[in-house]
Formats: sequence, C-alpha cells, structure tokens
Amino acid sequence: MSRIGKKPVAIPNGVTITVGKDNVVTVKGPKATLSETLDRDIKAEVVGNELIITRPTDQIRHRAMHGLYRSLVHNLVIGVTEGFKKDLELVGVGYKASNAGNTLDLALGYSHNIIFEVPKELKVNTVTEKGKNPIISLEGSDKQLIGQVAAKLRSLRKPEPYKGKGVKYVGEVLRRKAGKAAGK
Repeated sequence: MSRIGKKPVAIPNGVTITVGKDNVVTVKGPKATLSETLDRDIKAEVVGNELIITRPTDQIRHRAMHGLYRSLVHNLVIGVTEGFKKDLELVGVGYKASNAGNTLDLALGYSHNIIFEVPKELKVNTVTEKGKNPIISLEGSDKQLIGQVAAKLRSLRKPEPYKGKGVKYVGEVLRRKAGKAAGK
C-alpha cells in the first residue's frame, strides 16, 4: 500500500470538495476553484471532513497512480487555501527585470529585451534593490502552473557553472566548476 496514497486528505474549513462524474475532483476555497481529473481506476470519496483515495488492485500501475493523485489533490487543497509562491533571482551584471501587470520585461545579456507574458492566473512581482540581484516572485493557486512558468523563465538564461550567471531559483545550490588553471 502506498504510504502517501493511504493518508486521507484533510479538508479545512471554508473548502468544499466534490467528486463529479468522469472522476473529476473539484476543490473550491477562498482563493480559487481548481479541479483535477483522476485516472478511471482510482476512486475518491468524501468521508466527513476528509477525502479518501482508493485503488482497486495492487498492480504496479495502480500503486503508482494511488500516491500521485493523492498528492495532486492535496496540492489543490493547499492552493485554494494558502496558495504557492516561487522566487527567481537574476545573477549577472546588467541583468534586470520589471513588470507591468502580468508582462515581464527581462534584460538578460542578449542584444534585445525579452518580453514574457505570465498567465493571468498568476501574480508576478519584481523587486530590484541597490546592491542586490533582481528577484521575480510568482504567486498563485496552481502549483503545476507556477512550476512550469518558473522553469520557462529559468530556461531563458540557465545559470552557468563558472560564475553562476543566469536565472536561478532563490536558494538553489549550483554545481560550480574550478575554471582555467593558472599558467606555469
């Protein structure tokens, strides 16, 4: 039995979970309404103030899906109550970020600025303090969407291993290389 899959998902106050036909779990809370379509074999039912996810057999596929869908539904519950946040840091001389609404204007050392349109479900904020690297903050209810947008922003200029220049997550530890050895 999956250790994660057999744990029930607690439903906090102010959150309603409905399991519709076609195995669609809809989570409605104070911040948003999110839904996830479960695999046809995985069953979900609301018992009291908990959601219990069950699987029909011990097949490898069912065991894999059991824990996955429990985690996805748990992330929906956290998203509609607290929300998620991811910060990215721009490391490099002349690297800048500014936003107007959900449009990011990034200067990442290329010959032109990159204009990046953030989905309307997310809130974006940029902070530039003197003597510190610019920081881009992404906030929203959908954990998958935040991770996808953050990964896309990071891919615009990945951190390089010698000086660490590029777009990186705040707190990310980079593998650094020694560089050129000194001459004789």
